[in-house]
This record gives sequence, C-alpha cells and structure tokens, in this order.
Amino acid sequence: MSMALITLQDVTIAFEGVVAVEHVSFQLDRGDYMVIIGENGSGKSTLVRAMLGLVHVKSGSIRYGDGLKRNQIGYLPQQTAAQRDFPASVQEVVLSGCASRLRPLHFFYNQPLLARAREKMEMLDIAGLKDKSYRTLSGGQQQRVLLARALCATDSLLLLDEPVTGLDPGTTKEFYALIRRLNREHGVSIAMVSHDLRGAMTDANKVLVVDKGVDFCGSIADYNKLCHAHRRGYKWEDFWKVF
Repeated sequence: MSMALITLQDVTIAFEGVVAVEHVSFQLDRGDYMVIIGENGSGKSTLVRAMLGLVHVKSGSIRYGDGLKRNQIGYLPQQTAAQRDFPASVQEVVLSGCASRLRPLHFFYNQPLLARAREKMEMLDIAGLKDKSYRTLSGGQQQRVLLARALCATDSLLLLDEPVTGLDPGTTKEFYALIRRLNREHGVSIAMVSHDLRGAMTDANKVLVVDKGVDFCGSIADYNKLCHAHRRGYKWEDFWKVF
C-alpha cells in the first residue's frame, strides 16, 4: 500500500490579497511520478513552492508523511540567466545541496557529506566534471549538476519546475531518461511542473491539472479518457459521466 509523502487539504494561497490558488486538495504518494500542468499563471509553481514551505498558506493544510521532513525535499527550480553564469565549480554547486544536512553551527562539509555529493555526481555521470566551472557547461550538463544538487537534499522526493526549458530535443530525452531511472530504480518520487505534455507524461503515473484550483487529479489513463471525452464535445465537469 502506498504511503502519502505530501497531502494538501483545501489549500488557498494569496499574495497581497490576490488569490494564486484556492481550495486545492491532492496527495503525492511514495513512488509516484506526477506531472503538474496548466496555463501560465494557473498556480503550478506556487503549489511547488508551498510544498517546499517557501510561501505562506492562507488556509488549509500541507502535511508531510511516511517519515518525510520538509527540509528533505530536493528542488530543481527554473534557472535564471544569472544562475547559469554562476562562478563556482561543479562540486561546489552539488555540495550546496547538502546544506540542510549540516549540523548547527558547523560551516564545513564533513566526509560523509562529501561522499554523498560524490555519490550523486557518479549517479548522474558528472563525476568527471567536478572541478570544471559550472558556467562553462552546456545546458544539459548544468541540469545534471542541479539535479545532483537536489538529490543531495533527498532520498525520497524531487520537485522539478520546468526542468527541460531551453534544452534541445536530444538533451531533453536524456533528462527524462534520468528522471525515469531515479523514479523506477532508486525509488525517488517525482512531482514535475511541465509544459512538455507528451514528453513529461511518457513515464508518469499521475497528472494534476491546475487552474488556480484542481481541474483534474488522477491516473494518466483516466486523464487520457478525459481528453478523449473532451474532444467528443463533453465539458470537463462532465468527465465522470462518460465512464
């Protein structure tokens, strides 16, 4: 039986009185690979940031389960131009993902944390780049570095926000293969915000459709039935009537 890692119950989030998402309820179970989709401004990234505890919830609740703690979630945000040009070595960038594991008042990475960073770099085939400058890498290599950094924070859950934006088709395919391997072989649960529906959904088992609220949350098979019904002229709210 699957265990819920994160449960959102009737969550509403507002910024300066403007509602970003409202009455959102869903859960992410251990082993899930969930794709979060919706139009620009629909609240996808806001939900991800809420799950990380980076934004305040106006009402409702976000609960962590099955031993997961909020600071044990790996996060791969959208990159800015400034971040792509960050003057640090690959190892330094990856190691920064271990910051949440530092003991209080300890400011240097100990051998177990150095070993963890090395393990994640080897897992993603970038150990040979560890002394390279991050800013000199290709877009695909940079995403692998940031993914290794995110994995340093977690063994359970990765939250990815538009991770293939700006990547060429070949590199995008390689990135999806990495995520599939992490999910299926290493047991890492995935929640991915994406506009690349075809590519992102190939390996997913769940989809969450957001338009400030939840339009749909369920299996890929049920989502495909919904889309088929919609093409036949049914309204989205009539989805369940076509079964």
